[in-house]
Amino acid sequence: MQENITIARPYAGAVFELAQEKGDLQKWSTMLQVLALVVSDSHMQVVIDNPRIEDKQLTDIVIDICGEHLNEEGRNFVSILIDAGRLHIMPQIRRLYEEKKADSEGIAGVEVISAYPLEADQQEKIKQVMAQRLEKKIEITTQVDKTLIGGAVIRSGDSVIDASLRGRLRQLGYSFAE
Repeated sequence: MQENITIARPYAGAVFELAQEKGDLQKWSTMLQVLALVVSDSHMQVVIDNPRIEDKQLTDIVIDICGEHLNEEGRNFVSILIDAGRLHIMPQIRRLYEEKKADSEGIAGVEVISAYPLEADQQEKIKQVMAQRLEKKIEITTQVDKTLIGGAVIRSGDSVIDASLRGRLRQLGYSFAE
């Protein structure tokens, strides 16, 4: 997975620069979202992985499925990815692009994984603390993971704050192992 992100980074950067230069950040967000959905589809995976389908055929299939959601540059991008054998990293390209876009807009995405659903006031408090810490507007997403036992894990970009009971127990275990 990390390898795919490394490979995806220059593609995401190039698309972001192009989109920013042309003032098409939102249009590219939509195109990349559609492409990522198409590429991630299990039925489409069978087509993508089929060695009997030539690159030109695969390009035509993907472009046809995406239809009017792709402009000329988007269709060229599909062709470039397929020619390079990189279509499978489309979801990572999209994620990295969205991170760059949000960063350019002064927005940071924060994912909160908690043992139990967070109440609105808890989410707002996390938003305020993270906004101060990152000095950006915060967009928060939440997820429940009962295996955390208690507490929460907060992620923003490469930063992770593990305030879960499971994380604390793991740390305690490490300290006994030393």
